[in-house]
Amino acid sequence: MNSTDGCTTSSPSGSGLDSAVALFHSLSDATRLAIVRRLAGGEARVADLVAELGLAQSTVSAHVACLRDCALVVGRPQGRQVFYSLARPELLDLLAAAETLLAATGQAVALCPNYGTDSTSPQTVKKFS
Repeated sequence: MNSTDGCTTSSPSGSGLDSAVALFHSLSDATRLAIVRRLAGGEARVADLVAELGLAQSTVSAHVACLRDCALVVGRPQGRQVFYSLARPELLDLLAAAETLLAATGQAVALCPNYGTDSTSPQTVKKFS
C-alpha cells in the first residue's frame, strides 16, 4: 500500500501494476480531474483553482500535491507564487482515449454498480469534458 498526500494505492503483491494503479488512482477523483481539466487550458495558481472550483484552499492544495507527487503537474515558482501546469502532454492523450472509450461503451461505465454515476460509492465516474 502506497500513500502520498491522500493518494492511496494498492495492487496484488508482485503484480508489477503498482505504477499503473497509482496513475489511475491519481485520476480517479473528480476534484483532481477538474484540476487537470483546468490546467489543460493553461497554468494556474492554487488561488485561481480555489476561485474557479469553489473549494477550500487546503482541499485544492492537497489535490494539487497528489498530482504533483504523481508527476502529472509541475510548479513554476514566480516570486512568492507557484504556477501549476500539466507536466506531460501525454496526459491529454490518455484523457482523450478515455473519452473515446466512454463514448464507445455508452452507458456501461455509468451503470457500473461499483463506480457508476448512480452508485452510492463515494468514488463516482465523472466525464472529463
